[in-house]
Amino acid sequence: MKKIYSKLEPDILLHLIHKIADIQSLDTENGLARTNVAPESQFLQMAALHMDKGKTFEPHKHIFKEGSKEIIAQESWVVLKGKVKAYLYDLDDTTMYEEILEVGDTSMTFRGAHTYEALEDDTLVYEYKTGPYKGQTLDKVFLNKK
Repeated sequence: MKKIYSKLEPDILLHLIHKIADIQSLDTENGLARTNVAPESQFLQMAALHMDKGKTFEPHKHIFKEGSKEIIAQESWVVLKGKVKAYLYDLDDTTMYEEILEVGDTSMTFRGAHTYEALEDDTLVYEYKTGPYKGQTLDKVFLNKK
Protein backbone atom coordinates (compact mmCIF):
# COMPACT_ATOMS: atom_id res chain seq x y z
CA MET A 1 0.00 0.00 0.00
CA LYS A 2 1.22 3.49 -0.83
CA LYS A 3 0.10 6.49 1.20
CA ILE A 4 0.70 9.79 -0.56
CA TYR A 5 0.96 12.85 1.67
CA SER A 6 0.94 16.50 0.65
CA LYS A 7 4.36 18.02 0.01
CA LEU A 8 2.95 21.36 1.16
CA GLU A 9 1.33 20.03 4.35
CA PRO A 10 3.13 16.74 5.13
CA ASP A 11 0.59 15.66 7.78
CA ILE A 12 -2.28 15.56 5.28
CA LEU A 13 -2.96 12.23 3.57
CA LEU A 14 -4.20 13.01 0.06
CA HIS A 15 -4.20 9.72 -1.82
CA LEU A 16 -3.79 6.02 -1.27
CA ILE A 17 -2.93 3.22 -3.73
CA HIS A 18 -3.78 -0.35 -2.73
CA LYS A 19 -2.67 -3.17 -5.04
CA ILE A 20 -4.35 -6.56 -5.33
CA ALA A 21 -1.07 -8.15 -4.19
CA ASP A 22 -1.53 -6.34 -0.86
CA ILE A 23 -4.71 -8.36 -0.26
CA GLN A 24 -3.37 -11.63 -1.60
CA SER A 25 -0.42 -11.47 0.79
CA LEU A 26 -2.64 -11.34 3.89
CA ASP A 27 -2.46 -14.57 5.92
CA THR A 28 -5.90 -15.91 6.79
CA GLU A 29 -6.70 -16.96 10.34
CA ASN A 30 -10.00 -18.80 10.92
CA GLY A 31 -10.70 -18.39 7.19
CA LEU A 32 -10.38 -14.60 7.17
CA ALA A 33 -7.80 -11.85 7.07
CA ARG A 34 -8.99 -8.26 7.25
CA THR A 35 -7.09 -5.01 7.15
CA ASN A 36 -8.57 -1.53 7.23
CA VAL A 37 -7.08 0.33 4.30
CA ALA A 38 -8.47 3.84 4.76
CA PRO A 39 -7.75 5.62 8.04
CA GLU A 40 -10.77 5.92 10.38
CA SER A 41 -10.58 9.72 10.12
CA GLN A 42 -11.63 9.69 6.43
CA PHE A 43 -15.23 9.81 5.16
CA LEU A 44 -14.54 7.11 2.58
CA GLN A 45 -13.72 3.80 4.21
CA MET A 46 -12.35 0.60 2.71
CA ALA A 47 -11.19 -2.71 4.14
CA ALA A 48 -9.37 -5.51 2.33
CA LEU A 49 -10.64 -9.03 3.00
CA HIS A 50 -8.87 -12.28 2.16
CA MET A 51 -11.31 -15.16 2.73
CA ASP A 52 -11.16 -18.91 2.46
CA LYS A 53 -13.97 -20.94 0.89
CA GLY A 54 -17.01 -21.19 3.14
CA LYS A 55 -16.19 -18.12 5.22
CA THR A 56 -19.39 -16.25 6.05
CA PHE A 57 -20.59 -13.44 8.27
CA GLU A 58 -23.59 -13.12 10.53
CA PRO A 59 -26.44 -11.39 8.62
CA HIS A 60 -26.60 -7.74 9.61
CA LYS A 61 -27.78 -4.28 8.61
CA HIS A 62 -26.24 -0.88 9.20
CA ILE A 63 -27.81 1.88 11.24
CA PHE A 64 -28.06 5.63 10.69
CA LYS A 65 -25.71 7.76 12.76
CA GLU A 66 -25.01 11.44 13.11
CA GLY A 67 -22.48 12.81 10.64
CA SER A 68 -20.47 15.95 10.03
CA LYS A 69 -22.19 19.01 8.65
CA GLU A 70 -19.40 19.76 6.16
CA ILE A 71 -17.97 16.97 4.05
CA ILE A 72 -15.73 16.67 1.03
CA ALA A 73 -16.46 14.24 -1.78
CA GLN A 74 -13.83 11.51 -1.63
CA GLU A 75 -13.41 9.02 -4.47
CA SER A 76 -12.09 5.55 -5.11
CA TRP A 77 -11.51 3.61 -8.33
CA VAL A 78 -11.23 -0.18 -8.60
CA VAL A 79 -9.94 -1.55 -11.92
CA LEU A 80 -11.96 -4.55 -13.09
CA LYS A 81 -10.48 -4.96 -16.58
CA GLY A 82 -7.61 -3.30 -18.44
CA LYS A 83 -5.15 -0.75 -17.09
CA VAL A 84 -5.47 2.82 -15.88
CA LYS A 85 -2.85 5.47 -15.24
CA ALA A 86 -3.67 7.56 -12.18
CA TYR A 87 -2.35 11.12 -11.95
CA LEU A 88 -2.48 12.46 -8.40
CA TYR A 89 -2.13 16.10 -7.42
CA ASP A 90 -1.12 18.03 -4.31
CA LEU A 91 -3.16 20.74 -2.58
CA ASP A 92 -1.73 23.40 -4.92
CA ASP A 93 -2.86 21.37 -7.98
CA THR A 94 0.66 20.29 -9.00
CA THR A 95 1.14 16.71 -10.14
CA MET A 96 2.91 14.79 -7.40
CA TYR A 97 2.50 11.10 -8.23
CA GLU A 98 1.63 8.77 -11.10
CA GLU A 99 0.76 5.07 -10.84
CA ILE A 100 -0.38 2.34 -13.24
CA LEU A 101 -3.41 0.53 -11.81
CA GLU A 102 -4.08 -3.00 -13.03
CA VAL A 103 -6.95 -5.43 -12.47
CA GLY A 104 -7.87 -5.54 -8.78
CA ASP A 105 -5.91 -2.39 -7.87
CA THR A 106 -7.61 0.59 -6.28
CA SER A 107 -6.92 4.26 -5.70
CA MET A 108 -8.47 6.47 -3.06
CA THR A 109 -8.45 10.27 -3.09
CA PHE A 110 -9.25 11.96 0.20
CA ARG A 111 -8.07 15.48 -0.74
CA GLY A 112 -6.15 16.99 -3.63
CA ALA A 113 -6.97 16.46 -7.27
CA HIS A 114 -6.77 13.46 -9.57
CA THR A 115 -7.39 12.27 -13.10
CA TYR A 116 -7.20 8.91 -14.81
CA GLU A 117 -6.27 7.70 -18.28
CA ALA A 118 -7.43 4.35 -19.67
CA LEU A 119 -4.40 2.58 -21.17
CA GLU A 120 -6.34 -0.21 -22.91
CA ASP A 121 -9.59 -0.44 -24.87
CA ASP A 122 -12.58 -1.81 -22.98
CA THR A 123 -11.12 -0.87 -19.58
CA LEU A 124 -13.72 -1.33 -16.84
CA VAL A 125 -13.63 0.51 -13.53
CA TYR A 126 -15.88 0.83 -10.49
CA GLU A 127 -15.96 4.37 -9.10
CA TYR A 128 -17.07 4.97 -5.51
CA LYS A 129 -17.74 8.36 -3.92
CA THR A 130 -19.02 9.66 -0.64
CA GLY A 131 -22.51 11.00 -1.02
CA PRO A 132 -25.05 12.30 -1.28
CA TYR A 133 -24.22 13.45 -4.80
CA LYS A 134 -25.68 16.91 -5.49
CA GLY A 135 -24.38 17.52 -9.03
CA GLN A 136 -21.05 18.58 -10.54
CA THR A 137 -21.24 22.25 -9.55
CA LEU A 138 -21.44 21.33 -5.85
CA ASP A 139 -19.07 18.37 -6.12
CA LYS A 140 -15.94 19.46 -7.98
CA VAL A 141 -13.80 22.18 -9.52
CA PHE A 142 -11.93 21.44 -12.75
CA LEU A 143 -8.26 22.45 -12.58
CA ASN A 144 -8.19 23.97 -16.08
CA LYS A 145 -11.30 26.10 -15.38
CA LYS A 146 -10.31 27.92 -12.20
